[in-house]
Amino acid sequence: LELKRMSVSREHRGRGLARALCREVLGFARARGYGAVVLSTSMVQVAAQRLYEGQGFRRVGTSYPSLLGTLLNFQIFHYRYDLGDGG
Repeated sequence: LELKRMSVSREHRGRGLARALCREVLGFARARGYGAVVLSTSMVQVAAQRLYEGQGFRRVGTSYPSLLGTLLNFQIFHYRYDLGDGG
């Protein structure tokens, strides 16, 4: 299952909503038999990186979004959370 574009509005940040949403996604994927949840985030999204790593996601790779991204060394980080009981 791929998690795309999860966001919490600024006025609601710092309340644990992102952690709760992340747990909900993991539970949803596990209940439906997925083997893993994957996602990508940019190098500038430090809070997102901390969130995902704190939830148990591991960084499994990096890429560049474009030639310009390569020239600017702007990386996209790829994460994976293995559920262990899916197909």
